[in-house]
Amino acid sequence: MTLTQERQVILFKPQASIDLEVATALSKEMAGVTPLSNQLWVIDLAEVDFMDSSGLVPLVQVLKTVRQIGCRLVLCNVHAPVRLILELTHLDSVFEIVNNYEDIFSSINEQSLVIKSG
Repeated sequence: MTLTQERQVILFKPQASIDLEVATALSKEMAGVTPLSNQLWVIDLAEVDFMDSSGLVPLVQVLKTVRQIGCRLVLCNVHAPVRLILELTHLDSVFEIVNNYEDIFSSINEQSLVIKSG
């Protein structure tokens, strides 16, 4: 597991399969980071090739925690087996999912370019 904390971005990069043992460790690691208002939390799943239902627990826990503080949580680089678990549990509609890490910031740039007229 790699954790990077830079400015307002908290990046988690779990590796391999997320089963009960890994999910428990992931929950502890995420709980060890105190969210601050307006941070961007990113869970990069590029190196995760499998996740069972126990892997959903830390994702849902951290989503609840960061939303209460006013943070944004994004999942990126979600491979087909992991996406299938999210779709079967309908959590794909709960989480913000983007194709890759760079897409997170391009969507922010596009949103900041939107001009609202009265």
